[in-house]
Amino acid sequence: MLNNKFYWGTIRRCIVAFGNMFNQITIDRKDANGAVVQSLRVPLAYAPRQKFLARIQQQPIVEETTYQVVLPRMSFEMTGLVYDPQRRISFVQQNRVVNATTTTLNTQYAPTPYNMGVSLYVYSKNQDDALQIIEQILPYFNPDYNLTLKAIPSMNINHDLPILLDNISFDDDYEGDLSTRRSIIWTLSFTLKLNFYGPVVKQGVIRRVDVDTFSDSALSNRIQQYDVTVSPTSAVPGDDISFSENFEEF
Repeated sequence: MLNNKFYWGTIRRCIVAFGNMFNQITIDRKDANGAVVQSLRVPLAYAPRQKFLARIQQQPIVEETTYQVVLPRMSFEMTGLVYDPQRRISFVQQNRVVNATTTTLNTQYAPTPYNMGVSLYVYSKNQDDALQIIEQILPYFNPDYNLTLKAIPSMNINHDLPILLDNISFDDDYEGDLSTRRSIIWTLSFTLKLNFYGPVVKQGVIRRVDVDTFSDSALSNRIQQYDVTVSPTSAVPGDDISFSENFEEF
């Protein structure tokens, strides 16, 4: 069973697609008169929350700091995978695509559905920056957003990837003395409904089918025979064909 080497990069494609959704967010900072004095593009990286918190807090005293992590920033990480039985379909279903030969087709069995958890973190030093970022995200999730990915290009399979926003929470670390750097962290939890596809194998082209009907479970008393043949028998996928049928009763 596990003797076919294949890799479609399913998780990688989904992670890249998810990150691309949030890598163009910008915010404006205004003066007391409402004029924009600074526009910032919010950096995005794939990294766990603990890593960014450590970088933010590693030099908490402003007077001794030569460089600090510039805020606001965003990061995201995959948090888990779980099988989704509600999207399961019959495993015997197949996708078939014509290949360069005239005697075989590329075939692939139905995919296996999984849900992938992804968390997006928003870090800022003031609440207004964080709220600008959050309000540019939430309107697109009601509560899901759909992306279309080229899952298996060789099989012409495009996969619709629903992304559900499950939960939102935030922490405001305001405790400490005046020299302690404040950090506001919003956490958005998402579920990505992805599919895992198996290997592509070659299957012969079927040009004749025989069906026998029996009246007993021992298959000793045949009562009907039906066969159908492609005409012409040398036809290849994509040709105009007809069928020659034969039916007999015994």
